[in-house]
Amino acid sequence: MALLDSGTGTDPAAAPEPAPKDRRVLRAALRWTAALLTFAAFGAGSAYGIAGMERTDVPGLGTVSDGRWDFPVLTKAPLPSGSPGPLAPENKAGSHYADLRALVLPAPEGATVDKALSGTDGWLPTKDLLSEYAEKEDREEFGTKLSENGLRHIAARGWTTPDGTRTRIYLLQFDTAAVVDDLFGRDIAPYGSPGYELGDAPDSVSDEAFPDAARIHDITASVYVESKPYGKEQARHAYIGAGDVLALVVQSRKGTANPVPFQQTVTLQSQLLG
Repeated sequence: MALLDSGTGTDPAAAPEPAPKDRRVLRAALRWTAALLTFAAFGAGSAYGIAGMERTDVPGLGTVSDGRWDFPVLTKAPLPSGSPGPLAPENKAGSHYADLRALVLPAPEGATVDKALSGTDGWLPTKDLLSEYAEKEDREEFGTKLSENGLRHIAARGWTTPDGTRTRIYLLQFDTAAVVDDLFGRDIAPYGSPGYELGDAPDSVSDEAFPDAARIHDITASVYVESKPYGKEQARHAYIGAGDVLALVVQSRKGTANPVPFQQTVTLQSQLLG
């Protein structure tokens, strides 16, 4: 059984002063550390391994000096007998046949789990997801789009680590991958800036420093960072498109949000959805 290590380590570059909103694009220089170079060496192989392996173990990562978290050993949820994975060529709809609640990344060791995101029987009301968004008009418009596009249910999880970093993950399941693709590119996660501003991340822009090595083949991800000046805390968030599931990952922290655990969280959640 192949074991995969998907941690990354980068030193964040200083973010530029904000330009006009309609032209803001974050430009940051990447400075690769030894940890990221190690990741890059097996990045392509790990994506292949996840897509090609049976529904078996995917390891978490040990905490190291660059800020990576220590996740438990991750196990992909079992598929019903005879059902293909969401990225299998024969699965034209991109359906996740595994229980969506079992596909949410678990909290790392030492974190305090946010019980409010557990929902009822593991399903979160749509209004709880919409509360992440800053503007009332955006909440109403986005809620209408989710309903019109046949949102089936939402699974979520959140936690806070000892350094004060808050993480929230939402998995939204629709009928087909085509619905997710349309929502993703047209309304929710365009390049440059997100379609709807989060309450924790106003004035976010595309995170140009997010490493390619942290992306998973055949999984779409749009990644954003709150640029300076961002007040008392900074937020990072990403939308992930994988088959019939649209995921939102949000991390915020007083001061500066460390990019390394954010990259790690996005990568591992992408793997679980692939």
